[in-house]
Amino acid sequence: MEELHNIIYELETSLLRLEVRSSFYQLNNLLSDDFKEFGSSGLVYTKQNVLERLPQNTDKTVYIVSDFKIVVLSEGVVMSNFKTDRTINDTDKVSSLRTSLWRKENSVWKLFFHQGTPIK
Repeated sequence: MEELHNIIYELETSLLRLEVRSSFYQLNNLLSDDFKEFGSSGLVYTKQNVLERLPQNTDKTVYIVSDFKIVVLSEGVVMSNFKTDRTINDTDKVSSLRTSLWRKENSVWKLFFHQGTPIK
């Protein structure tokens, strides 16, 4: 279980790094074709939306992850829950609770659902 925790943690936190967020190729490989996100903004995104929008974003965003946990829902499906403290361009600090669903597709973990909820 610890190994799976570490794998999902690494995948999840990779999606918060600028070099991954700005890479169409890396995002395409991490997101399932049926990916859907309910963003902390209140907007709904698909894989296509993310691939069109995220690599173009030039904001300097820093994420601090805490309280990371996983729950195995079934063979090949894992839910992660965690908190992020996000700072954009050294201002605008926003804290969110996040939930992701990961599915093993052809022996590769892919993100197929994500939701971020802002907290005070």
